Amino acid sequence: MNRPYPEDLLKAVAALPSLPGVYRYFDAQGQLLYVGKARDLKRRVASYFTRSHDGTRIGHMVSKIERLQTTVVRSEAEALLLENNLIKTQQPRFNILFRDDKSYPYLKFSASRWTPEVARSPDAATGTPRPEHYPRMSYYRGAVEKRHQYFGPYPNGWAVKETIRLLQKVFRLRTCEDTVFNHRTRPCLLYQIKRCSGPCVASISPQDYAADVRSASAFLSGQTQTVLDELERRMLAHAEQLAFEQAAEVRNQMAALSTVLHQQSMESTPEQDVDILAVKVQGGRACVNLAMVRGGRHLGDRPYFPAHVEDGAVWAALDEGELDMHAPSGVAGVEQRVLEAFLAQHYTGVAPPPVLVLGTPVAAHLIELLTEQSGIRLHTVLHPREHRRAWLDMAQKNADLQLARLLAEEGSQQARTRALAQALDLPEDALDRLRIECFDISHTAGESTVAACVVFEGHNMQSGQYRRYHIDGITPGDDYAAMRQVLQRRYAKLAQAVRDAASGESGLNRLPDIVLIDGGRGQVGVAREVFDALGLDVGRLVGVEKGAGRKVGLEELVFADGREKIYLGADSAALMLVAQIRDEAHRFAITGMRAQRAKVRTGGSKLEGIAGVGPKKRARLLQRFGGVRGVAAASVEDLATVQGISRELAETIYRALR
Repeated sequence: MNRPYPEDLLKAVAALPSLPGVYRYFDAQGQLLYVGKARDLKRRVASYFTRSHDGTRIGHMVSKIERLQTTVVRSEAEALLLENNLIKTQQPRFNILFRDDKSYPYLKFSASRWTPEVARSPDAATGTPRPEHYPRMSYYRGAVEKRHQYFGPYPNGWAVKETIRLLQKVFRLRTCEDTVFNHRTRPCLLYQIKRCSGPCVASISPQDYAADVRSASAFLSGQTQTVLDELERRMLAHAEQLAFEQAAEVRNQMAALSTVLHQQSMESTPEQDVDILAVKVQGGRACVNLAMVRGGRHLGDRPYFPAHVEDGAVWAALDEGELDMHAPSGVAGVEQRVLEAFLAQHYTGVAPPPVLVLGTPVAAHLIELLTEQSGIRLHTVLHPREHRRAWLDMAQKNADLQLARLLAEEGSQQARTRALAQALDLPEDALDRLRIECFDISHTAGESTVAACVVFEGHNMQSGQYRRYHIDGITPGDDYAAMRQVLQRRYAKLAQAVRDAASGESGLNRLPDIVLIDGGRGQVGVAREVFDALGLDVGRLVGVEKGAGRKVGLEELVFADGREKIYLGADSAALMLVAQIRDEAHRFAITGMRAQRAKVRTGGSKLEGIAGVGPKKRARLLQRFGGVRGVAAASVEDLATVQGISRELAETIYRALR
């Protein structure tokens, strides 16, 4: 044993049940160190404290454990799901962590409400087309709903849009919004160029349109021969009924589909849905490259770069009890741990395809757990042949290239950080901890003033720590007053905490080493007044003053502590970093201001102030009535017809908007 562990910790370990579950380790400051799963909590957790780890990295990490928390679940598959949800949300220090701030895009077919009974409705008798009878094809991100039909996920937006283009060419499904559909009296340009069948003007019946939707669904599922057979059957049926125009339309569809299939012949295979995963580890960083095949078509790939690679791999090996002779060693062992972490974290949020082509072996029990958790029988291929080998080679090459690019960019970013530290005469022994906060003010002629604060630390922008501040109580357009208010709100509590020594210089309570102000001497002077009043070091304040002619590359740095302003040079690495941070603050402020302005101009804030009306209900109301004015003009009975709006809430909304 490395050290005498806290008595409470050892008692907690001794009291653990021999059941499946998830455990979490915390250090003395309450920081989450590691999250792990176990089939037998007692045996797994006890193994950490019954071995000697003296003089090793594991010993250093285990020595930090001060507190333990566990959660018992019904099965190891449930433990896997909970473990990876905690890893994603809590971001433990010693887990291999994959961050992905973008949801995957899907291709969506909206639900159809057409039935044979609808065909006999008054609308059908008058020939008035209804959008709900003609499913819309669209690009989609977000949570899926059972009533709609989704295809994907796709690796990127381009893959979805290219697929939509192909489907428009062959099946001519509509892509217009329902509001546009309802107000069309003449067919649009897409109809003229034969990319839409014109359901908005009743150029196609709901029955025939539904058949096209079914064919498109089969095509996306890789059933191309089935689609061709169905189209041929429809063409012959039209011909037998002497409906030669309709038969010609179907014939043209078959020709377009044959052309598409010929164009895709180099990548079309008998495969249906396959994911190909390649991993590369180098220089303390890793890249997992995920390539997707859907419906037999290779749709492209997407790289992922995990954090905590080496420490996470060591802890994962200890978690499996493999730190002795059986532990995977070297790069190959780290690659296995990285790929296993990706599989666990990725496929607990995204349904896996039935076939996974892997460039590195993974533990068999992990695949079994993913099968149990997803309900999809997974088949892994480690040494593929033919087209699968070509896919894996391509994915591996892309992983190599993406990681090389990342290492080059990180090297460049570190050089920029060092150059700025040298320019500002800051110590260079802890550049990884150099923290910069930058402020910018944005408004439109004084309307909807928003202040933005962005954070740079660890050689990267830390988007999770960005903050926006809505500025009130000032003269519209007074940027100095806005800057004074945001700095006071940002640093008043932190200054008090520092004075009282209530928190050390760590984490989010740490004062930045540099506070960048997007502005010249006037803005810096305001910032100095605030820092003087709060008792903070004005030497941290640096203004970015535009140069002659406000040209990019001629900016100068202005200081609040009396130092002469400096010009870094247009090709200076330090100025490149300053410009990067300043531009990010400007972007973040503008997007916040535009959102706030749009909210005010549309009156969305009126709905936001009504108790019981959350984002989803607000969106449904605005969609149903076309805006806040429409909501305000609606009766209580009309409001109550919206999904989720009770009679009582409808009355509340009615009163609030009058």
